[in-house]
Amino acid sequence: MEEIRAAGGEIYAITSEPQRLASQAEEVWELAFESVGDPHHEISNTCRERGLLELFVNTRTNLMEFDENSSYSHPKGYFQPGVLSLASDGRVLYRWRGTPTRKNMGGATERPTAKHVFENVSRALSVAASSDPPPDAGLDRKPKLDSRGIPWPLFVSLLVANGWFVKPRPFPFLSDGPSVERRAKRAVLRIPFFLAAWAIAFSQLPIAWVGLAFLGWAAWLTPHVRFINKQFQTEPVVP
Repeated sequence: MEEIRAAGGEIYAITSEPQRLASQAEEVWELAFESVGDPHHEISNTCRERGLLELFVNTRTNLMEFDENSSYSHPKGYFQPGVLSLASDGRVLYRWRGTPTRKNMGGATERPTAKHVFENVSRALSVAASSDPPPDAGLDRKPKLDSRGIPWPLFVSLLVANGWFVKPRPFPFLSDGPSVERRAKRAVLRIPFFLAAWAIAFSQLPIAWVGLAFLGWAAWLTPHVRFINKQFQTEPVVP
């Protein structure tokens, strides 16, 4: 931040959450830059219309809603992460966009590192200073990533376990109660107990009744899992 501001630049975080949650994130995470709520995608749409950066948008969220997270509002869906760096004259110095895939846990992991972005922006500025007219930076398709995802079946299982095996529930980053890490650990611990309960039921109760109950549970859960699989592609879709 010091180097960017010393050069006359600034950083902003744009989120599809309302401003109330954007400000909460800025305070709780102790961000050194301003967080701006864009629930109606006015800023992101402007970037798309000007050909600067087009973000991937998830528009269907109804099967992932739950009371604990009801304060989250996505009237036009929520956009996936992206990075856009502009020079003072509007030139594109760097751009990257995330696409939710099963490999990156629906966009929850695999972001460019801050160092990688800073190096690319610095390089673009030096090139721009020596060229006429300076070119816009293309979309970065192979950035250095800050993290890796986990196997897709395990990720879905954690979401289901976090919803007490009734329906998948995401891990909210801004909510009262335990942190995301503690919620994830609790979800992991629930899985063996859940499997053990079914095993005991099959061994101690009439198989026909237990089997019918299991099929009913599977029939209820299947559309929720299919929804997640459809939302998060196996390969990125690049326009």
